[in-house]
Amino acid sequence: MSGENSGARMTYGNYLQLEELLSLQSGPEGHEPAPSNHEMHFIVVHQAFELWFKQVNLELECALNLMNVPEVDEKQIPVIVSHLERCSEIFRLLASQWKVMETLSPQDFLAFRDRLGTSSGFESWQMRTLEMLLGLKSEQRIGGMDPMVHNRKLHSEGKLSDSVMANMDRIDKLPSLNDVLLRWLARTPVNGVSGDLGVLRSFVDGHLSAMTEHGESVIAHMVKIGHGTEEVIRPRIESGIQGARDFLLPDGEVVPARAGLLFIESFRELPLLSWPRRLIDTMVDLEQSMLLFRSHHARMVERMIGRRMGTGGSSGVDYLDMTLKYRVFTDLWAVRTMLVKRDALEDPLNSDFYGFTAGN
Repeated sequence: MSGENSGARMTYGNYLQLEELLSLQSGPEGHEPAPSNHEMHFIVVHQAFELWFKQVNLELECALNLMNVPEVDEKQIPVIVSHLERCSEIFRLLASQWKVMETLSPQDFLAFRDRLGTSSGFESWQMRTLEMLLGLKSEQRIGGMDPMVHNRKLHSEGKLSDSVMANMDRIDKLPSLNDVLLRWLARTPVNGVSGDLGVLRSFVDGHLSAMTEHGESVIAHMVKIGHGTEEVIRPRIESGIQGARDFLLPDGEVVPARAGLLFIESFRELPLLSWPRRLIDTMVDLEQSMLLFRSHHARMVERMIGRRMGTGGSSGVDYLDMTLKYRVFTDLWAVRTMLVKRDALEDPLNSDFYGFTAGN
């Protein structure tokens, strides 16, 4: 009996399938000679990235499923936040992982670079699917590099499996996290009411008035302390107010999601808005951590190969630098430009709806 139990015992190696995992660093079949320690290092780093991308895709899709419903259960908001926070920490970890790559000197890399052929990091379908899950659109991508077009071509050439292509097609048909986030924000109860365009318009008009009044005080103060003339300062202040008007009232019509977002950011102290505010902050933090990852990647590549062309035919570092302009949650970033200090705003109507009376 003891022998039976001993034979059935799960081991660390068996649980993690370590023998199989550790046999995957020899490069593709027919890759001779065996990788040097430098090439092995290159393979291990990128395989580790792909394992983490697998986890990020899982977390993002879990968050998406919880938000892709007609009405998000408030009890699920902390769960969604936990999924996104894990993704943020993973990308911070991966940003620092590029430092390990920097132990590879340019000559060390050039010694095996030709063995990569025309492979490119753009062909990381897991990175592309996580971008799709977040909401990065093909038309936003630099140089029209549509991942679906490229991967369908690889699939047609037998270089991508049916299962990978099917999963990419499935994700391509899903709404993105940004899509469901905006739908959720559009249902924000503004002044205690959800979905009333009249209430939303009244709130937005009041905010723009507060911005205008605050702007006048800023102009007067700047002129008084000698930091410019009114002729120079006023156009800058008024341009900011007009930008807020264009954002909140494009074509003169209120955008419910943007009004809801502005309400949450303006009245962060209200208890009912604490988790919605936390969710918004987590979305911004996730995008920031991805930008940090992209930035560290670009600097590592520049340090390794300078400004030469990438293995996949891209412009190399120039292309990577252009990806730093990618933004998915554009509204979440833009609204911060038009916030007004809390004591310049009137208390929201129906304050008790949010947990307590704001004036208390």
